Amino acid sequence: MMFIIWLTLFGLFFGSFLNVLIDRITNGEQFWKGRSHCDYCKHTLSWYDLIPLFSFLLLQGKCRYCHKRLSYYYPFLEICTAFLFVLTYLVLPDKSIINIFYYLIIVSSLIVIFFTDLKYTLIPFVIVIPLCILVYLHIFIFTPGLLFSTLISAFGVMVFFLILFFLTQGKGMGFGDVVYAFLMGSILDYPRIIVGLYLAFIIGAIVGLLYIFISKKKLKGTTIPFGPFLVLGTYIALFFSQPFLAFYSQFMPSF
Repeated sequence: MMFIIWLTLFGLFFGSFLNVLIDRITNGEQFWKGRSHCDYCKHTLSWYDLIPLFSFLLLQGKCRYCHKRLSYYYPFLEICTAFLFVLTYLVLPDKSIINIFYYLIIVSSLIVIFFTDLKYTLIPFVIVIPLCILVYLHIFIFTPGLLFSTLISAFGVMVFFLILFFLTQGKGMGFGDVVYAFLMGSILDYPRIIVGLYLAFIIGAIVGLLYIFISKKKLKGTTIPFGPFLVLGTYIALFFSQPFLAFYSQFMPSF
């Protein structure tokens, strides 16, 4: 229980860092340089203005200096990070330090990709490419027997998305989704990748229909990034694929 409490606090603080990372890598800034400042008045923030969640609540969601209302996006991301860190730890069968650290890096990267695409409609290659390297390094060291099948899964999914990219002329599927598909196939080897893709398309379709119903609009001319749905499919399939695979196995015994 004490470890979970510390992990929650760590998740909140790390979520605050991810907030900075998302904004700075998207704007081409170096995330390790410069101090945080208010988006409105540009006043440099003190350390007591940056305590995750607590500072936001204490200041009632307003900047201490210009009193403009701050976005709920920032504490939301901090809470999401803490929640996913704890959830990941709880579902991991192997709770060795190396394994926990490895999967927390994956989860942190997925959070950055999710919110970067959601906020800026951009999948950051600066996150995707290093994570690919890490995943294959982990496979090479701990499960080298899965290296070939993982590469087949990754390239197979990437080719599938590349075909969609060309068929839609980049309108229905961005090239960032194609690159992320390779990462997704690397993290989820067969058959989990089938679960991840299925969930991504199903969740995307449901959200699209809900958007049409709520806004009373057609989706023509409206951009809904697909990256967040791919990330959700990746996370769910990575840790919770077993019930889906058990269900599929009733109809497809080879699963």
